[in-house]
Amino acid sequence: AQLPESQARIKKFHQWRPNYLSDHHEQGTNATFFFMPGEPTRVHPLTPDKNQDLTRRMGEYHAKALDQIGSLYFTQEGYDDFYYGKGSTYPDIQGAVGVLFEQASSRGHAQESVNGILRFPFTIRNQFTTMLSSFKAVNEMREDFLSYQRDFYKATIAEAAKDPVKAYLFGSSKDKAKAFHLAELIQRQSIDIYKPTSNQTIAGKTYEVESSYIVPLNQPQYRTIKAMFEKRSQFKDSLFYDISSWTLPLAFGLEYEELKSPPALGEKVSNLKMPIGKVIGDKATYAYVFESYGYYAPRAIYRLLSHGIRTKVSTEPFYHPTGRKFESGAILISLDNQDKNPDQIEVYIREIAERDGIDVYGFNTGLDYRGVSLGSSSFQVLKKPEIAMLVEGGVSANDAGEMWHMFDQRFNIPVTLMPISVFNTASLSRYNTLILPPGTYTHISESAKEKLKAWAQNGGLIIGFENAMSWLQSAGLGKFDLKKDDDPSGVQVIKREVASKPYADIDENKGAEQTSGALFETTVDLTNPLLYGYYDSKLPLFKSNNIFMEKAKGMYANPMVYGSAPLLSGYIRKPNYERLKNTSALGVSVVGKGRVIGFTEGV
Repeated sequence: AQLPESQARIKKFHQWRPNYLSDHHEQGTNATFFFMPGEPTRVHPLTPDKNQDLTRRMGEYHAKALDQIGSLYFTQEGYDDFYYGKGSTYPDIQGAVGVLFEQASSRGHAQESVNGILRFPFTIRNQFTTMLSSFKAVNEMREDFLSYQRDFYKATIAEAAKDPVKAYLFGSSKDKAKAFHLAELIQRQSIDIYKPTSNQTIAGKTYEVESSYIVPLNQPQYRTIKAMFEKRSQFKDSLFYDISSWTLPLAFGLEYEELKSPPALGEKVSNLKMPIGKVIGDKATYAYVFESYGYYAPRAIYRLLSHGIRTKVSTEPFYHPTGRKFESGAILISLDNQDKNPDQIEVYIREIAERDGIDVYGFNTGLDYRGVSLGSSSFQVLKKPEIAMLVEGGVSANDAGEMWHMFDQRFNIPVTLMPISVFNTASLSRYNTLILPPGTYTHISESAKEKLKAWAQNGGLIIGFENAMSWLQSAGLGKFDLKKDDDPSGVQVIKREVASKPYADIDENKGAEQTSGALFETTVDLTNPLLYGYYDSKLPLFKSNNIFMEKAKGMYANPMVYGSAPLLSGYIRKPNYERLKNTSALGVSVVGKGRVIGFTEGV
């Protein structure tokens, strides 16, 4: 629900409250035609059994219609009803029935396939035929659909009453914007949210009224709320078409609590607005400071740099005259010797508070006897990033698009999307940062590889994600000690006995080895500059690969590591879980004057 089209669809869904939603897609050309139900063991436990019964009964209508026109089809295999973020599964948790159709693609006009030449009119006919069979099924089963939706919400009330969890409380006193965006996402699902009546401290974490929200479970969207907040590590099946966990407060990096007794509810949130920060101390005569905790801190910093304002980052703690402590990573804008006058800088500072939701502190002195004074060399000048990101070739379009969206839509930071074919001959002189999203980089030429080495040695920053690290290591651009695909100890095995298994199980067994998407906890070094802007030493990461990196040998070179029991939610095969334990998620290498940073996980 991040793109405007998806937000509009969800809004219309909740206005309409349909009984049925069809989701028409294309699949590989050599397939035939699929209709739901999917794999019986891959249905989310929050989806009622009756939902699948209705889906199967509808399937008989689709089969009959396709039989009449002689089209091949299949059902109950290949696809699942687990992840609720799809058009065919979102209805399943809303008292409706969602059905996925997958037509073998003719790719626009005509394609050769194992089933003969596949033409566009044929693919249109199958989709149209099953749309008509859907209308017929819904019409003849209308009483069943109406009863199901009514019973769904009746049962919801009873289930919410029995649930030991009565509400979820989430927020962040240090990052109001991030808490706002999760509240925004929840409210889009037609879910009621409230403010707490007062500040609360639970398990050592403080939830302030201004930056916290309560989601009661006793409401019609009970199942949707559970799906958003639950942690799950037990599954009927070990294969997933999509991801196995999506616990949203962990995805947002927010503190949250399960409340076991009905909480006192404050104001119901009806007009959710992006929180506004404050300028504390009003107009400064010496400097302005803000923490880099805020979600929009990168946007604020980039805006300052783009205006030509000298901006520094602290590497040591220091204090405001009021006693307020600032941690390493705080941002300093002094008023001395700037190209802009103090009145212009004040305008930009107030813009940070109003647009980015960040509190900014004004200083009228640089003296600090408890920490470092503001003129200390512990404050380092920031350089405006000039970013290029490699795309096309073997680069994952989904990952590159996600990163681009973050820079472009969230942070207003321009990024040059550079196809690998262009990169091979282009000059990098105007850039100081190069991003390699997950992907394969075999299309990079030898001359481009040497050019990149020279650029990095002259001070360039390279950031590589997932399997991009393998290419960086092979290119001599960093050392990332990735575990081989062998036994859990990481020691390469030359020869070992392998138990015989039925050939029929090969696809299922290979699929079970994949880590399709689960949440794990890392321990991070908050004093490392790469972790400036974080305030909790425990950071959840979403992992959707089997890339495992050994810890670096240097005692200060492991800023982000997995512990001995890192699984928070989702599925991972036991041997892979053993390989993940006590490994590193982040590696850094020095290349001349430059740095190469590798992340085992994507954004």
